[in-house]
Amino acid sequence: MPLNLPNLITWLRIVLIPLFIGLYYLPNTWISVETRDAAATAIFVFAAATDWLDGWLARRLNQMSAFGAFLDPVADKLMVAAALIVLLHLGRVESVVALIIIGREIAVSALREWMAKVGQAKSVAVATIGKLKTASQMIAIPLLLYGEPLGGAVDGQWLGTILINVAAVLTVASMLYYLRKALPHAAL
Repeated sequence: MPLNLPNLITWLRIVLIPLFIGLYYLPNTWISVETRDAAATAIFVFAAATDWLDGWLARRLNQMSAFGAFLDPVADKLMVAAALIVLLHLGRVESVVALIIIGREIAVSALREWMAKVGQAKSVAVATIGKLKTASQMIAIPLLLYGEPLGGAVDGQWLGTILINVAAVLTVASMLYYLRKALPHAAL
């Protein structure tokens, strides 16, 4: 396992997950709901920013590695799954939406692993629809975590709900896209 700056940043993202979840176990006498939600939102946004940063640094510093390529999406999926479970617990996301997004992440990860084993990893490389899904959920999740109106003008819950539902639809569409790409390589 190469220990370089991009991989350390990815590990930091994984280490932030227990801190993120731990905020929701603190008694309300220790931290107000508003402060808790703001802190959780800040942690999630910071983690999302480090996702971009570790990839940029890996390319810029020429420190790309197979381990980093493996660990980066794992860290992303763990953080998104943790956030969706928290949002489900808070009643800010529907269970079907959380199941669709988390289930797709597991299924596509397994599909990519299988395609790599049969030498067809490029067939299921990240596509535009997957990037749109990620963008939608990475905007929706902080809005839903924060749970308060933004600047008094925008209902963050409403906008976050719309975007997470869009992400769920794109999640299904992207999974079907990846399955269609993999189908010709399936041994029937």
